Amino acid sequence: MMETERLIIDPIRETDREDYFYCISHDKKVLETFICTYAESLGEFDFSRYLGRDDLFAIRLKETGRLIGIILYFDEKDGACEIGYGLGSAYWGRGYASEAARRFIRWCFEERGLRTVSASFFTGNEASRRVMEKCGMSFSRFSEKELEYLGEARDLTYYTVSREEFFSPGAGKEQTP
Repeated sequence: MMETERLIIDPIRETDREDYFYCISHDKKVLETFICTYAESLGEFDFSRYLGRDDLFAIRLKETGRLIGIILYFDEKDGACEIGYGLGSAYWGRGYASEAARRFIRWCFEERGLRTVSASFFTGNEASRRVMEKCGMSFSRFSEKELEYLGEARDLTYYTVSREEFFSPGAGKEQTP
């Protein structure tokens, strides 16, 4: 379990099904910014594929314990990984994504022993770019039409941070919880 001032980041639980559905899989605003499978109804929502994974975590409000988003790592190899995060649109603009991403990146370095963490966003998603910059990440590369998503070839912009950059004085807004 990881903690910040306002959040808890821990494994997905069976009791998260409804919150996951409404904050991620059924939120069309999230679907525009985060790659996920849309579910029209709670009844058709296949939640089982999100349970028991060691690469996917819930982002919870500390005061309620309810899931408001998710964060994950993937493509781990050669001391590096990529992370992704999605937050229910009702929780956008409050600093939760930056707070969760900073703590998760720290976990990637301290607990997983990684040397580099990267993330990407659909080019034009300025909010996600700002989250990455607040975490001490900087532009790495641009990839034109890298991904087909929602029937459209999407450009991706990648940001990266090394362990040394992340822990250097004044980097991003990293804080010890």
